[in-house]
Amino acid sequence: MTTDSGELAQDSTREPDDPAASLRVARSVSRPFYLYAVLANSLFQRGVFVLYLVHQGFSAAQIALLQTLLYIVSALAEIPTGFIADRVGRRASIVIGQALIGACLIGQVTLSGYAAFVVLFALQGIGMACVSGAETALLYDLLRRRGAETHYVKVKSRYATFGATTMALAIALGGSLQQVSWELVYLASACALLLAAAVLLTRVPEIRGQDAAALDEPGEADDEAGRSSAGPVASPERAGAPLSKAAVLRHLTPRLASLVVVSALMHATMTPYFIFTQETLSHQGIATTLVSVVMAAGYLIGGFAPLLADRADRRLGVQLLVPLTLLVLVAALGFTSLGLAWLTVGVFLLAVGAPDITAVVVDNVFNEGVPSRYRASLLSIITFVESLLIGCGYLVLGWLVDRAGPSHGLAWYALVPALALALSVPALRKGTWVKGEKTG
Repeated sequence: MTTDSGELAQDSTREPDDPAASLRVARSVSRPFYLYAVLANSLFQRGVFVLYLVHQGFSAAQIALLQTLLYIVSALAEIPTGFIADRVGRRASIVIGQALIGACLIGQVTLSGYAAFVVLFALQGIGMACVSGAETALLYDLLRRRGAETHYVKVKSRYATFGATTMALAIALGGSLQQVSWELVYLASACALLLAAAVLLTRVPEIRGQDAAALDEPGEADDEAGRSSAGPVASPERAGAPLSKAAVLRHLTPRLASLVVVSALMHATMTPYFIFTQETLSHQGIATTLVSVVMAAGYLIGGFAPLLADRADRRLGVQLLVPLTLLVLVAALGFTSLGLAWLTVGVFLLAVGAPDITAVVVDNVFNEGVPSRYRASLLSIITFVESLLIGCGYLVLGWLVDRAGPSHGLAWYALVPALALALSVPALRKGTWVKGEKTG
């Protein structure tokens, strides 16, 4: 669905400040996104892809290297793919990314050899970066264009729930599809991604960076215009993103920087732990079909857990949630070393939801604690740090699994959340998040 300048002008007309009308607009904007969420998360290979890579003859270290490559390439591609989203369009960036990921999934069942998989995983990382952030940016800007941005949180939570529920069902079904063939698992996932891209192309209008800028409030637009007319010296941060990032680094306190690292280490624990649990359960005697069911349950718990974040924040706060979550991860990884399949499943399902709850609360701290003029640069830095540490985590855990076996390798990996727990002490002490700012 191509949006020309005339259509854009018409669509940019905001609805009257009427709650009922605003709700109707939010529903009309969100429906195609809900369908997109279902299709984009129909990834049948997600719960068993590690087993497929083992089936290909790759070692745990080689699998970890592929996952590391995936996340590091995705992190490095954030800036150039952001340029695509702003200049070419958010919808275009998503479509390119999903098409590229779909092509890589097809390649994984039609090509062979480790070198080919290295290329495919690198390209898949670029595809992930194209999609990352562009989905929610497109959704928010479309709601804002129609004057219904106040419904964004509700729409986004439902969007996430649709995605998580679909992912869980797809993972559960993936184990059954594998009984037919690995090709069916991967080709079905690729087709779902291509259909998701088709939904955006036919039912969602495009928004580019200049389109979103046109939605600024008049006061903001006038202020921007005034700063532009004053010349480049009047607004040095407008020269480019690097200056904004430099401003962030100058203003960050050790407290906030520590919290960024602690949050990244938490993600670097949970993400590889989630993936390598597949091989651990298989090693402990669980059939592939049941492994996919456990993974599906994990995704389902992780998808619904954030609904408890608001209550957990009010009752515990970030000062208690972060260390408690890290302690849960340390315990879960430690119990895995006992080699009891039922215990591994139990602690995995208990542990998987905690980081998702805590991540929402920590993200809220980042957004509330940092001035708005630094927020975008901070989030890009956080994404890069998280992706980098997740990639390193895969390398470390893959090496441990190769040396000590799946069960004991995960147990040794408990040192990572233990390190994060130690670093959380300076991160969670009282004080300001940024220098020279009064923040909560």
